[in-house]
Amino acid sequence: MNEATLPLLVKIVRRPDSVCSLDTASWDLLIRQARRANFLASLDAMLRRTHHIDAVPFAARRHLDWASAAADKQRRAVHWEIRQIRLALQPLGVPVILLKGAAYVAADLPVSAGRVFCDVDILSPIERLHEVEAALMLNGWTGLGLDEYDQHYYRAWMHEIPPLRHVKRGAVIDVHHAILPLTSRLRPASFKLLASAMPVTGMPNVKVLCQVDMLLHSALHLFYDGELDNGFRDLLDLHHLFGSFGNNPQFWAALVPRAVELNLERPLFYALRFCVTLLATDVPKQTMTEANIGAPPQLLLYLMDQLYQRALMPMHQSCDDRFTRLARLLLYVRGNWLRMPPLLLARHLLRKSLTSKKTLQTT
Repeated sequence: MNEATLPLLVKIVRRPDSVCSLDTASWDLLIRQARRANFLASLDAMLRRTHHIDAVPFAARRHLDWASAAADKQRRAVHWEIRQIRLALQPLGVPVILLKGAAYVAADLPVSAGRVFCDVDILSPIERLHEVEAALMLNGWTGLGLDEYDQHYYRAWMHEIPPLRHVKRGAVIDVHHAILPLTSRLRPASFKLLASAMPVTGMPNVKVLCQVDMLLHSALHLFYDGELDNGFRDLLDLHHLFGSFGNNPQFWAALVPRAVELNLERPLFYALRFCVTLLATDVPKQTMTEANIGAPPQLLLYLMDQLYQRALMPMHQSCDDRFTRLARLLLYVRGNWLRMPPLLLARHLLRKSLTSKKTLQTT
């Protein structure tokens, strides 16, 4: 992809030193793009890590400082929430296996610097799911008041129970028993992820997925889900995970074989392809070659390039072209198509459409 046509925020991620040449108007645009991408605090962390924070003018610096302070507050809250979850599940002897943002924070990975997210995700063995839910409810978490249809939707078809919110703190926890819905075309074996989970230093009974599985789960989350509101942030997650784990040669050697074992070759292929083409991620040529096992047919690959190169950009109007909205819509439809069989999907979308119309009529 031609670097000259990339949005400003993407150029800065590729070459942080280029902030030194930005004028006032460019800084204004950069702050706006970063805010819409939920990347403002992470931008501050990146500029500090690369020693370019002194190049930030005062007006822009205030926005970065505020975002960074809010992210630091959330980080402390997440640590507290993890402790409470651990204490709630301790009598069961079930480890707290963290996923996504909470896992990055607990493991103190570079990707967690400035990253913001709205809930804590954990992975539970499916045979202990009812015990885990009951223990959390006894310790102050409760359901979000979903109707009967949504309750059935989660419990019969999804890879998680309905979200739970703490009655005092308002913190939300998502309890997963798999990383994809039960109706999905891909079904990575959860017991393999659980068996390979690694303990977190200083957090008894708390684990995170092993490095390869954490990367694959992040790739799956981005490229198998139709929700791309945080697509750029999620792509940056992959970029940073590749950078953090890539110092371990065993990581690259195990990556593609593990993807094949879990039937995740296609999400890994897309993760590597778009990290390299959009963010200039450093990936060994051998790994890129091996990952071609997950490549789609050439015509489909061309189409996916056109869609993702637009949909993965920050959600700011300056990053859009006339096809961006269509690209996001098509990928949303694709995500639902991959996660549910056609008849079930049609029924679900019809139900949601009717529910939305009814809600609008009563407001």
